[in-house]
Amino acid sequence: MEHRLFPHISRVCQGVIFESLEMVKDLMAKAKTNTGLKVFTTILNRADQTGGKVKEDFKQNLKIIFDDYLPQWNYTAQPQVS
Repeated sequence: MEHRLFPHISRVCQGVIFESLEMVKDLMAKAKTNTGLKVFTTILNRADQTGGKVKEDFKQNLKIIFDDYLPQWNYTAQPQVS
């Protein structure tokens, strides 16, 4: 994604609770810059590959903070400070 679009995407999504993929797609399509950069969206209807391997100590080295509203979707992984 073009980094110059991030603030514009944030602006059109500000305060919105996403209720459907179509709603998110429509919001993204509204984002544009003053210089004419526009967003084009595509929804991929395929699942990501599961069963990937991570290092054995992966979970021990990260502090996982789950979101209060949607913990199954939103979380932050922070490295442990030694």
